[in-house]
Amino acid sequence: MIKVVGLVLHPRRDCGSAIDAIVAWANRREVTVLGLHDEINRIDCDAVPVSAEEMVERAGLLVSLGGDGTMLRTMRLVEGRKTPVLGVNVGRLGFLAEVDLPDLADALSAIDEHRFTIESRTAVRTVLPDGKEVSAFNDIVLVRVPGDGLAAVGIAVEGNNFVNYAADAVIVSTPTGSTAYSFSAGGPIVSPNVEGLIVSASAAHSSFNRSLMLALSERLELDVLPTSGRLAVEVDGIIEGYVGADDKLEIEPLPAAAQVVRLGKTSFYERARRKLRVEGSAQVGVRDPADSAVVVDAFERQRYEILLGGEVAGVLHYRRHGGQVELMHTEIEQSFSGQGLAGRLASAALEDARSRATPVVATCPFVNSYLERHPEYSDLLSDGV
Repeated sequence: MIKVVGLVLHPRRDCGSAIDAIVAWANRREVTVLGLHDEINRIDCDAVPVSAEEMVERAGLLVSLGGDGTMLRTMRLVEGRKTPVLGVNVGRLGFLAEVDLPDLADALSAIDEHRFTIESRTAVRTVLPDGKEVSAFNDIVLVRVPGDGLAAVGIAVEGNNFVNYAADAVIVSTPTGSTAYSFSAGGPIVSPNVEGLIVSASAAHSSFNRSLMLALSERLELDVLPTSGRLAVEVDGIIEGYVGADDKLEIEPLPAAAQVVRLGKTSFYERARRKLRVEGSAQVGVRDPADSAVVVDAFERQRYEILLGGEVAGVLHYRRHGGQVELMHTEIEQSFSGQGLAGRLASAALEDARSRATPVVATCPFVNSYLERHPEYSDLLSDGV
């Protein structure tokens, strides 16, 4: 059984509800909770303040509370270790977080009882010209500095030059990062279970602009050409240094550098479909062209999601049982409040129930108030409700 859990918090988002759920679970199971020194004041409990190094040494599980950025930071903390990382979604939908707040307590119990699987994630490492070693779980990117010319970079595989890119940026991505910068540059969506690296050029000015997929066993080197401007080196989106003409970066893959907890409630492809708004997504109701909002039945998470610009702006949790659907809880992100999105969620959920001929049980206060204002849905209510 897990005896020590370390918490890593999003720097700005309110993680209070998630922290409360973890602390309650920890108290019941006599589990010690660790918090980083600069985050401990946000954890209202008897958590033990520790350094990042001590947290990694002591914790049997790290819990990331936030989004993909927080998950990447947590994965870098445990790089090369077997300590599993659980991602808890606090805010908008990401690719790496496994559970949402309502499912957190059950997820922790499942982990404690070993009812989970581990998904290994590849990282990439390089050494900058000044000797600084950096690693990333999404990507290492050479980006043009405004006013300093294009990124002119040669791609050498196994010691031989394959192609020279002239572009705004040259991206070396892991499968985890295939849905980040690489995807926006036209790269492929790659399953995190694939062992390989993707090399892409953003806004390529050269005749060859295709992405490359390399095996982890193939030696990759980025050569900054004499015609290149000064380039920033971004590591998981953070500038860690600079390179110039004639500099070389050897990219080292790190297989199984982090272990991510998976509970089997959703798949990478389901997350990708919803996050990237892949054509053919299961839409509920009709898109409103006025605000481009669309409601999706995220059935694996048992919730309806309303998307704005591909981002989850709100959710309505439900549960199907006994031939009925129970509408349980509606939540709209604060930054999207006041736009009538909760009503859109309720309407779409009720219309979906009508199309399925499924009786509705409304335990959500907002849905109940919506039904009072819209008696045309009263025929959907289950007998006795």
